[in-house]
Amino acid sequence: MEARTEEGLRRTAPGQLYPWVKRWSWVELGIFAVLIAFWLLPGFEGETMVFGWAHGLGFIALAVLIWIAVLRHEAPYSLLAATMTPVGPLGSVIAIEWTERRGASTPTRGSRDTAAPDSGHEAG
Repeated sequence: MEARTEEGLRRTAPGQLYPWVKRWSWVELGIFAVLIAFWLLPGFEGETMVFGWAHGLGFIALAVLIWIAVLRHEAPYSLLAATMTPVGPLGSVIAIEWTERRGASTPTRGSRDTAAPDSGHEAG
């Protein structure tokens, strides 16, 4: 039987795509940051256009990559939702960190049957 969350959804487990999702999220965030910098500074219309196209195509690639990872149960739906917010790649990076910190990307973390016994105390 598959591991399920309290809501009844299948738990996600990082697979082959998850490291690529993490890497591409950071790359896309870097492209987005450079785009914002060129957009704010005067006289960089050409660079703004180049990084605008790079961000647009990169963001579409990131969204498709995350969508495939979600369908393969390698990433939670919340990652896709955070990516589709107006902050885009910043949302995906935040969602990845939040997911990893709370342990939602691993199927057995936090369950009672996998807790390690207390090795510091001997039974008396």
